[in-house]
Amino acid sequence: MFSEEPISLEEAALNANDVMVAPSRKSYVHGCSTVPLLFETVGDRLRSAVDQVPDKEFLIFKREGIRKTYSQVATDAENLACGLLHLGLNKGDRIGIWGPNTYEWTTTQFATALAGMVLVNINPSYQSEELRYAIEKVGIRALITPPGFKKSNYYQSIKDILPEVTLKEPGKSGISSRNFSCFQHLIMFDEEDKIYPGAWKYTDVMKMGTEEDRHHLSKIERETQPDDALNIQYTSGTTGQPKGATLTHHNVLNNAFFVGLRAGYSEKKTIICIPNPLYHCFGCVMGVLAALTHLQTCVFPAPSFDALAALQAIHEEKCTALYGTPTMFIDMINHPEYNNYNYDSIRSGFIAGAPCPITLCRRLVQDMHMTDMQVCYGTTETSPVSFMSTRDDPPEQRIKSVGHIMDHLEAAIIDKRNCIVPRGVKGEVIVRGYSVMRCYWNSEEQTKKEITQDRWYHTGDIAVMHDNGTISIVGRSKDMIVRGGENIYPTEVEQFLFKHQSVEDVHIVGVPDERFGEVVCAWVRLHESAEGKTTEEDIKAWCKGKIAHFKIPRYILFKKEHEFPLTVTGKVKKFEIREMSKIELGLQQVVSHFSEL
Repeated sequence: MFSEEPISLEEAALNANDVMVAPSRKSYVHGCSTVPLLFETVGDRLRSAVDQVPDKEFLIFKREGIRKTYSQVATDAENLACGLLHLGLNKGDRIGIWGPNTYEWTTTQFATALAGMVLVNINPSYQSEELRYAIEKVGIRALITPPGFKKSNYYQSIKDILPEVTLKEPGKSGISSRNFSCFQHLIMFDEEDKIYPGAWKYTDVMKMGTEEDRHHLSKIERETQPDDALNIQYTSGTTGQPKGATLTHHNVLNNAFFVGLRAGYSEKKTIICIPNPLYHCFGCVMGVLAALTHLQTCVFPAPSFDALAALQAIHEEKCTALYGTPTMFIDMINHPEYNNYNYDSIRSGFIAGAPCPITLCRRLVQDMHMTDMQVCYGTTETSPVSFMSTRDDPPEQRIKSVGHIMDHLEAAIIDKRNCIVPRGVKGEVIVRGYSVMRCYWNSEEQTKKEITQDRWYHTGDIAVMHDNGTISIVGRSKDMIVRGGENIYPTEVEQFLFKHQSVEDVHIVGVPDERFGEVVCAWVRLHESAEGKTTEEDIKAWCKGKIAHFKIPRYILFKKEHEFPLTVTGKVKKFEIREMSKIELGLQQVVSHFSEL
């Protein structure tokens, strides 16, 4: 163990430029860079790309048969932006996008950026109560969505929480709601000629813009600044409810640029296969915006993850990079038709979003030719990537940590006294720099808890820093469960299950799973009158359609009051519950070096 005493953050900052001395044994790193930060808006970057490569393919959606060049994407985004302005929406308004990976999603992403509006990403798995929270939390003024997807009926969910929507006359402006004072417009992707009362047709909105609206858009583009809010992404937090991480143009555009730079996207033609959801930073920042900043191409195999579709997309489009969570990669390489396709074009890719076995990383390098595979670590609040492996490191070394600090960022490992610990000592990861979000929307108190006055963001992840400055994630101080890349906060699920008439007490933990990394396990104490009557299947069935499927407990263990391990102050020991559950269920820990993005 190191003998030197922990130092303060201020001392570390003073030593940050001592680049000629021996490597510091303090757990602090600074991403020195000769490449300056960008100071542009997403709209600026899109316009610049059109000037440089107007006819180059930018976005390909395989399932829908859509192929769009940079010029076409910009034209469609401008048309939608003008349509939104024509409806009376203004710069700074929050616009929700709720749905799977479609071209309309990316068009909305760029349209809101051009119009100075704030895009609010809503998980397509959300049900009515989760949608209600999402709309209320940030004051969404317009929602853009398909009528439904898979088993989800989005329009019905909207009617459940906003019954006034059906009272709006076609062609009339605005919805008046007693529950959502800010909400005004519902815009539905077209589905043949079906009419949805109260909703605008997406294609009609695309045609609404007038010459006056275009002049208005040009004025907004000139006025929009890189430090303006661009995107709100919901992330789990210590409040037990998702929080709206507010990201600026400066945050995400720079993170996308430097991720792409380290991945080599500026060096040669790159075609990125993205089976990840767009509502997450992995898809819309590391995917779409990384391609934009380096003038490359994105391929979306299907609206949601489909292993076979991803394999086919790689083969047909000759993709050079592949993104995915460990679960996605496991499903792809184990698919029965895996050997029917050619993967010789693949040279790189990112793996992130959940714990990942080392053996899987080796298979990706050997079987899928991902010799330049890179590991990323970060959080939504850091736009998202803070650490990323480099291609200079041998593949075997790349998978032993989550990589090196990103350009222009600082990171440190601290103890409970907020002092930096020596290298090799466990502590919490904190990050500072351009990528740290502006705030949690409308949550000043929570923002102050997560971001210090000197702008250090507390990730809640526990890590060890190695001598070369890389870090390995060894745990999470927060109780967040990461199931196949989906973040789940136990308190949120607990509060929901408490509504069940048979539940007296409930505690949620994550337990290991070979495919998803972690899944939800519930310890439930039933009311005395329900004992022997309410079953595990009863509770699961009650959850369906009310909360997202990935939040529904995989395991429900019924316990008596005396079986819950308690501290001397009467608090439940969740760590012990987790360990006891693993033993009772016969589950093994999944070996990992990765954390969530």
